[in-house]
Amino acid sequence: MSTAPSTSLLDDRYARELPELVVPWSAAEAPDPQLLVLDDDLARDLGLDPDWLRTPEGTRFLTGTALPDGVRPVAQAYAGHQFGGYSPRLGDGRALLLGELTDRAGRRRDLHLKGSGRTPFARGGDGLAAVGPMLREHVVSTALHALGVPTTRALAVVATGGAVQRESVLPGAVLARVAASHLRVGTFQYARATDDVDLLRRLADHAIERHHPAARDAEQPYLALLESVAVAQAELVARWMMIGFVHGVLNTDNVTISGESIDFGPCAFLEGYDPATVFSSIDTGGRYAYGNQPAVTQWNLARFAEALLPLIEEDQERAVAIATEALGTFGRAYVAAWAEGMRGKLGLAAGPLAGSLEDEAVIDLGQALLELLHGARVDYTSAFRALGQAARGEREAFRELVLDLPAADAWLDRWLALAPDADAMDRVNPVYIPRNHLVEEALDAATAGDLEPLRRLVDAVSRPFDVRPGLERYAAPAPEGFGDTFQTFCGT
Repeated sequence: MSTAPSTSLLDDRYARELPELVVPWSAAEAPDPQLLVLDDDLARDLGLDPDWLRTPEGTRFLTGTALPDGVRPVAQAYAGHQFGGYSPRLGDGRALLLGELTDRAGRRRDLHLKGSGRTPFARGGDGLAAVGPMLREHVVSTALHALGVPTTRALAVVATGGAVQRESVLPGAVLARVAASHLRVGTFQYARATDDVDLLRRLADHAIERHHPAARDAEQPYLALLESVAVAQAELVARWMMIGFVHGVLNTDNVTISGESIDFGPCAFLEGYDPATVFSSIDTGGRYAYGNQPAVTQWNLARFAEALLPLIEEDQERAVAIATEALGTFGRAYVAAWAEGMRGKLGLAAGPLAGSLEDEAVIDLGQALLELLHGARVDYTSAFRALGQAARGEREAFRELVLDLPAADAWLDRWLALAPDADAMDRVNPVYIPRNHLVEEALDAATAGDLEPLRRLVDAVSRPFDVRPGLERYAAPAPEGFGDTFQTFCGT
């Protein structure tokens, strides 16, 4: 027997503690809601009954149009720098926070809707979302989670039965998203812009309690918050770089205080290795290119530091000096996280030879490898799986990918002398990622009503490290020439 969620399931603590940062609002009606995808395991982890969520009443719950008594959805306020330009009022223009759930591990999780209709923050937008972009978020967040990357997750995608006007008329959808929270750098920018220091302090205290409790006992808690967020973001971006993920729109409103990946619009995965890779149709200057992600994240964190200045020190000149010094935490944490990630990808995480390597040596070895890959635009994911074969004595799998064979042999000799662990490599280097041509194929089919390609793709990326018979096309690079013209779009 399926069970509806209880009235007390969804807490509204964020809205109660910080009412200045929300606007109570209701979801737009969905003409004919139909459940497209549901993550059963995630639902159960949140205390929700998957069988009930599949009922008509459950589907309406997932669109925000049939909620338990006492649930009060809100649109959240935030500001942000978008492509370097400051917007003082962004907010949830097409999204609603239904409330907070407690999962089986006792962690608070936001349940949030995307595409649920216009809110007071919508500006010129229609408040809607199309099936394709919402399913992209499902695919990408599922893959990131399986790859061990902190991320918001898609609980469900529901087709609304309504139409969305973009370049063409598309079927509408609502995404039900789960996050550690939706606190962003942009949330702090909004609070700072109000000149209400009490509001800013309450927001910071809320963030400390929810995400970085160790900061509470520090000598300077708000400085410790800045440093904690810097470390969380450094480790997140290093993980992106290790798997070849390009977020595509790293505005300050897309940088979370929790250190989770969020808002998968024009995102994609590297094919041929090139730090200048850009997929987003609107990133014409390459601001958010793959190789720029660490630097632009540090720039975003500087905006976070600016917002916190009144809490760090009354003397603003002194506060700037203190915050500037604290921002160095990001660089140190990023280098350490990158070295740790590359050590794992190269199978050097254990053993007497590998264990003696300093981070600087691992970084040098990793950078030399990336230069080899860049020279021939080698498929990034395939290259590391081929190195796993080389670690087992089959060097040709890697050699056939590169152009400069003498340089490749010299690098292989240098690396193999360290006795890399091939099995350990296979546990961190994926076989299957959401390859861009397969994502587009699955989304096009789903938009036309066929969900089977999407199901097959999600199944592949849900177990990214295990080679499985019959999934060869999910491990193969894109057809030649595909990446020359491929672009992604934000979906608004």
